Amino acid sequence: MLYFRGCTARERVNSISDSTEKLLKLVKIDFKTLDNEECCGSVLLRTGFKDEATDQMKKNIAKLKDEKIVVTCAGCYKALKKDYNDLLGVELDVIHISQLIHSWIEDNKLDYTKLNSNRLNFNESHSILTSNKYGAVTYHDPCHLGRHMDEFDAPREVIRNFSKLKEMENIGENSKCCGSGGGVKSAFPDIAKSIAIERGKEAENTGCNVLVTSCPLCKLNFNENTSLEVLDLSEFLLKQFERKIEISNRNKSEEDDLDE
Repeated sequence: MLYFRGCTARERVNSISDSTEKLLKLVKIDFKTLDNEECCGSVLLRTGFKDEATDQMKKNIAKLKDEKIVVTCAGCYKALKKDYNDLLGVELDVIHISQLIHSWIEDNKLDYTKLNSNRLNFNESHSILTSNKYGAVTYHDPCHLGRHMDEFDAPREVIRNFSKLKEMENIGENSKCCGSGGGVKSAFPDIAKSIAIERGKEAENTGCNVLVTSCPLCKLNFNENTSLEVLDLSEFLLKQFERKIEISNRNKSEEDDLDE
């Protein structure tokens, strides 16, 4: 499997790519990344540079055409899954991380009691053993993953397996944009900020302290414009596993002490 990190997770939000790689290792997925990974072409296409986007896509085909690809970026998912086919007639084998994790749940590959916690590289100073703020979270539908690619269920099913999901007022087909996509954040930062603030208020009104999404661009814009902790789905899942495994280890230690 090839993990195509995407520009934002690769260059600006390394916590997403780091969390994803830890999860893949945790479930013992044989995967690789590209040392010479380039942009998928999504941003060029969304901002009107169709010819340049097509040229960029052509450069990527040789690296991607024979791979099973997993992505964490909603924009990359739409580009690789749909736009490469629409513009170049190339069908790539692409899955979004939310869909992959959902398949793990269905195949019972996420039983934390059977996983090797040493593969997570815990940082004990950031233990979330006693934290319950991840017990209820809200979710934001990225435009490219949701309305554009009709994937609303997989991220929610993943969340519901590890937390209580409290929905915002506008979800699914009616979900509001984060304000960051389509070049808006670069060209019209004030508009991007106001859109994120409005959507952030919806998230805050759920009473949750944590906002989960499935797109690094959404995470970036919400991080700057909401009071909530904003996590990519891969980061959220890793935190939940850290918590569950640490609790399991603590309980085991207490049982061992009682036996002595």
